[in-house]
Amino acid sequence: MKTSTQVNDILQAISDLDLEEQSYIAEILTKRTIELRRNQIASRAKEAEENYRLGNVRAVTVEDLMRDSSND
Repeated sequence: MKTSTQVNDILQAISDLDLEEQSYIAEILTKRTIELRRNQIASRAKEAEENYRLGNVRAVTVEDLMRDSSND
């Protein structure tokens, strides 16, 4: 599997760095992950607002949601 090999190569290269450099990389990856998640949430919020604006939503109770989710 090419992707797995690439990840292992990257992890090995990181392991060869000193602790400070490894910590810096970890910090960068954490920040990038947070930013990606933030962008995903913002995108979903825009989608929800658009659906609301178009009238594609309905008001339901928690019980309705639970019942609907168990029917999936």
